[in-house]
Amino acid sequence: MIRVLGKGLTAQALKDTLEDVELYDDSNFKDYDLNSDEVTIVSPGIPPFNNMVKNAKNLMSDYDYFASTMPFSIWISGTNGKTTTTQMTQHLLEEYNSVCGGNIGTPISKLDKTSKIWILETSSFTLHYTNIAKPNLYILLPISEDHITWHNSFKEYELAKLKPLDFMKEGEIAIVPKKYENYKTNAKLITYNSSDDLCKEFGIDKSKINFKEPFLIDAILAIAAKKIIFDEIDYEKINSFKVDAHKVEEVLDKNNRLWINDSKATNVDATINALVPYKDRKIHLILGGDDKGANLNPLFEFLNDYNVDIYAIGTNSDKLESLCNEYNIKCYNLKYLKDAVINIDINLDKMGIAMLSPAAASLDQFSSYAQRGNEFKELISSLSLN
Repeated sequence: MIRVLGKGLTAQALKDTLEDVELYDDSNFKDYDLNSDEVTIVSPGIPPFNNMVKNAKNLMSDYDYFASTMPFSIWISGTNGKTTTTQMTQHLLEEYNSVCGGNIGTPISKLDKTSKIWILETSSFTLHYTNIAKPNLYILLPISEDHITWHNSFKEYELAKLKPLDFMKEGEIAIVPKKYENYKTNAKLITYNSSDDLCKEFGIDKSKINFKEPFLIDAILAIAAKKIIFDEIDYEKINSFKVDAHKVEEVLDKNNRLWINDSKATNVDATINALVPYKDRKIHLILGGDDKGANLNPLFEFLNDYNVDIYAIGTNSDKLESLCNEYNIKCYNLKYLKDAVINIDINLDKMGIAMLSPAAASLDQFSSYAQRGNEFKELISSLSLN
């Protein structure tokens, strides 16, 4: 029998795919046989301090379970951009019989085992429990503070992201931020500080790519993956990729004013990246939600160089107002998204932009970041013509 901790998407996929699988959560863990040597797969969302994890035996990730049958694999991780980079890489490699999944879309237990390439968006949660499986090509986007409660510290989060390098072999390649250039690994390390570094390394002409930051570096990393494996650069193909909704999604209102729906920006680094292309504009920025206790000072230090007013919503709106006062940034403490849009409508002209890039999770007031983004767009569409 295979035991699985958790009953979510990953766990259900394992039960659907494998024979003789028993799922456990807090309600039935009392039935877990602590004396058995059977394998226990941990669903990635369950933290290491969970009582089941602390008491279970023979723990592994679903990546480890399928390590022996995994085809050539590209793992993509980092704090922000890993979903888009994974989707872009799949877009470029689909003609070579690739599939993508992992942390997005299809759990790896349901991926086609006959595919030539698996492209896996890989979370720090999965990596924490992975001690056997490894990628053939590892792409690591920049790492910033996130999931600190789950990992207990930024250092532990960072080490989880670097863990694949511990198991990679000579001849395999990892593309990682330059700060990790001295990390010990048998893989060949290609390091970067910027998209320009990657373009120089792989002979990529940035001017032929139609994306701007934060998606530009995602596109370049996807192109680099294809260049490494097939020695091809396909600008036309990458430029045909369509970015998901709620990621720096530009929306015009009835008065032809620009609003940016970046609801998926659930941490500081994502919001900072989203702001960069609009530095020369007056920005009306909606921040707030459940920040999970994250340190927001780096965001406010960054905002010192911007012409920005803050519209604070969510459970951390008072904290945001306090930070605005500390950094001398104008703040409207409004609590709710609807009120933020109403107030921006009064203040926004055609030279400025309005942006929802909350640097916080959505579950304090919404069912998901998608619901938050959809409500934002609905509120924009309901504004009157001036």
